[in-house]
Amino acid sequence: MVLKLLGDKTRLAMMKLLEKNECCVCEFVAIFGISQSAISQHLRKLRDVGLVKENRKGQWIFYSLNKGSDMHGLVMKILELVPSQEERIAELEKQGLRVSCG
Repeated sequence: MVLKLLGDKTRLAMMKLLEKNECCVCEFVAIFGISQSAISQHLRKLRDVGLVKENRKGQWIFYSLNKGSDMHGLVMKILELVPSQEERIAELEKQGLRVSCG
């Protein structure tokens, strides 16, 4: 199931972004240029199998990798093979679209 989920290029890129960043849905919408509902569906699937976790900060829900997942080691090995997505975060910051909550 995990490999099938990570076979989707959007979900795989999301996981690579979450390797070093906490992100909210609106940031993923800006990065991928797809609807909020599509992003939410991707995150729900990843959350349902325990690959990501949610952290509520005020009105925002931030997602991050679930380091406690049984699959975390496998996921990290897979992510080693995925090109960096950090330029996407840098572009968000440049555009002033990176959400930051105190």
